[in-house]
Amino acid sequence: MSIKVKGLIKTYGDQKALNDVSFEVHPGEIVGFIGPNGAGKTTTMKILTGYTLPDTGEAWVNDQSVRHDHIRIRQNIGYLPEHNPLYLEMYVMEYLEYVAGLYGQGKEARERVREVVELTGLDKEKHKKIGALSKGYRQRTGLAQAIIHDPGVLILDEPTSGLDPNQIKEIRTMISRLGKEKTVLLSTHIMQEVEAICDRIIIINNGRIVADDQVENISASLFEDKQTVMVEFDRPVDHEVLNQIEGVSQIRKLDENKWLFESSFQQDIRQAIFQFAVHKGLTVLSMQKKENSLEEVFRKLTR
Repeated sequence: MSIKVKGLIKTYGDQKALNDVSFEVHPGEIVGFIGPNGAGKTTTMKILTGYTLPDTGEAWVNDQSVRHDHIRIRQNIGYLPEHNPLYLEMYVMEYLEYVAGLYGQGKEARERVREVVELTGLDKEKHKKIGALSKGYRQRTGLAQAIIHDPGVLILDEPTSGLDPNQIKEIRTMISRLGKEKTVLLSTHIMQEVEAICDRIIIINNGRIVADDQVENISASLFEDKQTVMVEFDRPVDHEVLNQIEGVSQIRKLDENKWLFESSFQQDIRQAIFQFAVHKGLTVLSMQKKENSLEEVFRKLTR
C-alpha cells in the first residue's frame, strides 16, 4: 500500500489551505507530517481519507483515486483523527466488535477484536466502558479501531496528544511495530516523536511543502555554512582573548566558564580551539559539536 499526492489545492473562502501539495509515502515507511497550526496537515489527511475533496489536484491510496474510489480507499485506511471520536457509553469490546461489523468482518469479527485488544494492550480494560478509561487507554481504543480491519495504510493525527511520558512511549512503540508492515503517515507537534519513530519527514507551511527528506539531510542543507561547538574551560576567559581563535565567526557566553563557538563555514574548529587552550594553559573540561535539532530545522523553515 502506498500514498501519492499530486498538485493538491484546497481553498476555504479566501484562505488557500493547500497550495500545490505533492508527496509520496511508500510501503513500510513511517513518515512524519509536520507543520505549524493551520499549515494544511489536517486538510491533507481529510482528503486522503475521503472526508473532503480537493479543488484541484489528485491523491491516490494504493493507486486508487480519492475522487472516484473513496469507498474502497476507506476500506484500506486506518484513520485516527486528532480529536478521537468514541462512543463513551459503549464497552471497549462492544465498540470494537461494532466497528469490525461496519467493515463487514462477520463471523471473524470476534477473533479479530481479540487480536487487536492484545496488540494494543487493552486486555486489562476491555470490559470497561470507554467513558471510564484514562486518556491513554482511550487513545489505545482509537488506535485499535483504526487497525481492526487490518488496513495497509495508517493515517494518525496527533496520536499521543495529552498523554503522559509512559503512555507516549507505549504508543510510539506500538506505531513503530505497526510501521514495519504498513504505510504510516503521522502528524504531530512533538519533535522528539518524529525523531524517534519516523523514517522521513514532510514539513508543510502555509499550505506548501517546504521540506521532504530525512532529518539529517534537511539539517545539512539548511546549516551547511555553519558549525557550532560548545566548550567548557576550567576557569574564566576574556571574550577578547577567545576572538584570537582561527576560523571562529561568533562567540557567545553561556555561563562563567562555558562558551558557544560558531564558524561561518563548514570547517571543524575543534582542533583550533584545543590548540588555543593548550597555548593559553587552559584545561578543556568538555567540548561538544552541537547538532542541529529537528526543532531548529522546523523553526527555520516555518517562521
